Amino acid sequence: MTRIGYHVSHEQHAPSALLRDVQAAEAAGFTCAMSSEHFRPWSVKQGHAGHAWSWLGAALATTRLPFGIITAPGYRHHPAVLAQSAATLSEMFPERLWLALGSGQRLNEDVTGLPWPDKAERTARLAECAAVIRALFEGETVTHRGRVTVIDAKLYSRPERPPLLIAGAVTPETARKVAAWADGLVTVGIDPAKLRPVFEAFREGGGAGKPIFMQTKVCWDPDPAKALAQAHAQWASNMLEGDANWDLRRPEDFDTASRFVRPEDVPGYVRVSEDFGRHAAWLAELMELGPAEIIIHQVAGDQTAFVEAFGRHVLPALGHRG
Repeated sequence: MTRIGYHVSHEQHAPSALLRDVQAAEAAGFTCAMSSEHFRPWSVKQGHAGHAWSWLGAALATTRLPFGIITAPGYRHHPAVLAQSAATLSEMFPERLWLALGSGQRLNEDVTGLPWPDKAERTARLAECAAVIRALFEGETVTHRGRVTVIDAKLYSRPERPPLLIAGAVTPETARKVAAWADGLVTVGIDPAKLRPVFEAFREGGGAGKPIFMQTKVCWDPDPAKALAQAHAQWASNMLEGDANWDLRRPEDFDTASRFVRPEDVPGYVRVSEDFGRHAAWLAELMELGPAEIIIHQVAGDQTAFVEAFGRHVLPALGHRG
């Protein structure tokens, strides 16, 4: 059965608040969670960017939930250090972490001053870093000179079972390519018709039988007008088409680029409704795709009220304890 989880948005909330929120989500009946991993927020309005790896230690210690995290190796995070971070958490909290790797956004990775390459080069760098991380998880001593350099790296504290090494992808083309090396896929969306080709491409590319995790965006409030306004205010910067999400450099650049995003554009990216039945129906459609987990991101509004309301009204409708 598909697990229903809570998304921890470090770009939007203080780490201390998110720790309370994820504990409340577990109490409300959510059975997994996923953490964002940002150095900068998407928008000045969001205003946060806590260190997700530090936060995960506290979250794993104070809940029983399994967690996922997606990050970009090879820029801000050296792959050997990422492998050490994930291995340490997995040694302390066995089989409760999956590590997803993506090709990254300039918004986060530009802080190191490295040149920001095109998509093809980023995808190649991702595969190279994934191979380094997997070899370290398996106990090998790794020396590698390529797009990244690793010299005599070895993990001395490893879990009995390494975390799943998941690939992030939002297009069928990328999903097909990463299936060759990934233990599973993580993607994001709200529309089953657009998500289905991504799922199928991953499975056809070599991912058949591997788990697929997905994040979906919602905005719930008892007042539907307020929900729409809040979603627009907080998430317009993520409603840009083309390569903007990957190539813009600063939160201010996202705010400038999204100034023409209208409130009526929001439902194309976020499921907005005050109706619990509609939310349950939307999630049920996504469950038909067969993901291992659906992680719900409440993009705006009171997180405590959202967790309590969905735990009481939506999770039971999907066959989960609320």
